[in-house]
Amino acid sequence: MNFVEVSKNEGIATLTLCRGKVNALTGAVVDQITEALKKNEKDPDIRAVILTGKGPFFSFGFDVPEFLSYSKDEFSDYLKKFTGLLSYMFLYPKPIVAALNGHTMAGGCMLSLACDQRIMSAGRSKISLNEISFGSSVLAGSMEMLRACAGNANAMEILYSGAMYSAEQAQTFGLVDHVAQDQDLVEMSKKIAAELGKKPSAAFASIKMLLRKPIAAEFEKKEAVAIKEFVDIWYSEATWENLKKITIN
Repeated sequence: MNFVEVSKNEGIATLTLCRGKVNALTGAVVDQITEALKKNEKDPDIRAVILTGKGPFFSFGFDVPEFLSYSKDEFSDYLKKFTGLLSYMFLYPKPIVAALNGHTMAGGCMLSLACDQRIMSAGRSKISLNEISFGSSVLAGSMEMLRACAGNANAMEILYSGAMYSAEQAQTFGLVDHVAQDQDLVEMSKKIAAELGKKPSAAFASIKMLLRKPIAAEFEKKEAVAIKEFVDIWYSEATWENLKKITIN
């Protein structure tokens, strides 16, 4: 089944998450995002990528009800795949712009943090790294990416509170870069992607690597331990009881 729609126009590839109402993430979704990005990395006609969602959600994050049936080893394998995607996106040689069309939660927020720019639709949509609210931890890469764009003090506030922020609130934290009205989100995202895509490609890729490779090298050393800790907490009795209450409609 196709969970990622790909369209191309004027040197920009748009990847649209389209898995039900909330675009919840599974191994298949991660695989399809990775495959689409790899194809567009190799395409000389594509100079920038936009990642967005269909419907009222950019992404709910992990498909918790599905993962409740996973063994620890199976869930660990998924997390390795997911964190591999985050690392790949974070160092992707072409610009990636996240067009946050709706609610952007937990793993969905992590995806957006791996992009170069985040534009969020104003209004009722919320963005959050709310793992602490249901007793879960976060991953090493997502924490370092958050710290890189929001700063250490804001990262602590975001992670400790588990609060859900409007686009305007998120912008004050550095969690998103731009806020757009619903009707302007697509055009603003295309404009920013086009502006980044016009930069000399080799220079952009080199500067991005210089900026981000030291951060990636640091979190990649810690990720295996972070995944183990994440899994241990996820399968703890208290967190498991909270996870069983989460539904996806």
